[in-house]
Amino acid sequence: MSLFPFSPTGGGKIIAPLADQMRPQTLEEFVGQEHLLGEGRILRQIIISKKIPSMILWGPPGSGKTTLAYLISRYSGDYFVSFSAVVSGVKEIKEVIKEATHQWSYYKKKTILFVDEIHRFNKAQQDAFLPHIEAGTIILIGATTENPSFELISPLLSRTKVLVLNPLGEKEILTILNRALQDKERGLGGYLIEVTPEALKYIAHFSDGDARTALNTLELAFFSTSPDDKNVRRITLAQVQEAMQKKALLYDKQGEEHYNLISALHKSLRDSDPDAALYWLARMLEAGEDPLYIARRMVRFASEDIGNADPQALQVAVAGFQAFQFVGAPEGELILAQVAIYLACAPKSNAIYIAYERARKDVHQEGALPVPFHLRNAPTRLMKDLGYGEGYKYAHHFPDAIVAQDDLPEKLKGRVYYQPTDRGKEREIKAQLNKWRLLKLAQSKE
Repeated sequence: MSLFPFSPTGGGKIIAPLADQMRPQTLEEFVGQEHLLGEGRILRQIIISKKIPSMILWGPPGSGKTTLAYLISRYSGDYFVSFSAVVSGVKEIKEVIKEATHQWSYYKKKTILFVDEIHRFNKAQQDAFLPHIEAGTIILIGATTENPSFELISPLLSRTKVLVLNPLGEKEILTILNRALQDKERGLGGYLIEVTPEALKYIAHFSDGDARTALNTLELAFFSTSPDDKNVRRITLAQVQEAMQKKALLYDKQGEEHYNLISALHKSLRDSDPDAALYWLARMLEAGEDPLYIARRMVRFASEDIGNADPQALQVAVAGFQAFQFVGAPEGELILAQVAIYLACAPKSNAIYIAYERARKDVHQEGALPVPFHLRNAPTRLMKDLGYGEGYKYAHHFPDAIVAQDDLPEKLKGRVYYQPTDRGKEREIKAQLNKWRLLKLAQSKE
């Protein structure tokens, strides 16, 4: 008897949506989440041992949360109840608890309660689970796309194990799509179908790690494609584009074009060309690139190519990253455009990048040079007797808090890593450093 609520028949006749029909029925069929289900990993060990704790499955849509809950119950043999927090409340919880008590009293069966979108329950509704989890009346498995730290109450989190699911990779989505095309019992294998590799790759790319979206798109493309005179349905990139309502752009998140475009964006920013920067930004966003990937690269750019010439650039880039997380797409795309224009128009300096590379080179070439004794703390008598901290000059005891004191290891004495440019804020920093060096030189001669 099948665990899942569909009744597939032969000949490729679809009863339930393809995404439901292709839901894995065994751990071997499950694709992805190797960090949880790989050999020796936590969730696999839990399932094999049949010692199921209450848990929260946190992950994006289509990553397998519901399927995992079904599989856990199937392998454990426990009584299973499922409902959605969207349409259920405390009344339904009480009914489940009553049935769970009955299952244990008469059949010695534990009850696994799966609550989809558990973050939609308010505090009082979440509170209702606590005594029953504590007593072992139910094993709660909650599924959420939202951060549990913000959406679930602390007492519930303390009684559950949070497991994080990742978006599926494109290779994993392709595996799921090919399985659906080949499976004659639950998938489309009973039909004569030819799907171009480009069409499959397009679905895998634009489904954003969501297996349900990928299967729904394949199903829609299938039904919207008429058989030819040989009864073959030929699904091309054009049909898939129509099904997804997205235009294909030359792009591959893992291929050369991905690196070509991010390189073009970075160099346009470096060349202080806001128009080119906007074009390459739009190209990447319209092609389906992860906006937060672009935002992270612009944060890096703010330090690498602007640095202290305009210290506010880093603040703007970080604020843009956080603002996009708050607003999301497509509205947040304008935020990224604002950041790109600011960075392109800011004064440029790679002095920080060069300074850090110089320091890192010395670290690798010279090894772990000892810290000068006067810079070491001396919390114990023995350390004081050994000379730790001896001769240290406290900067605040000197005019302008400037003190002539060697802070580098002896072997690197006199090294200058950071050399500010004459652009933007660094012009002021350069003047300040020169002033301090003169003061230190005067002090050292006294």
